[in-house]
Amino acid sequence: MPREINGEDGIVWSCVEAYAGLSGGGDNAAAERAAEGDGMVAVVCTPGGGAKTARLELPKDWEQSLGDEELLRAIEANRET
Repeated sequence: MPREINGEDGIVWSCVEAYAGLSGGGDNAAAERAAEGDGMVAVVCTPGGGAKTARLELPKDWEQSLGDEELLRAIEANRET
């Protein structure tokens, strides 16, 4: 389920873990392999509007451990690179 957050610039971001490129066994197997790694997972945040999509590396418990402000800072840092 996507996590939606509102940026100060009025952009609504929809963030989900990205499993594309992890092959074999479908999303559940891909999620398990991602969780077995270094504790980080790929997260893609898609804007509602003309902004560029942000691809982030976040802790595997990002949905619970990161507040909206922290997630927005990660998105903004990605947009600057």
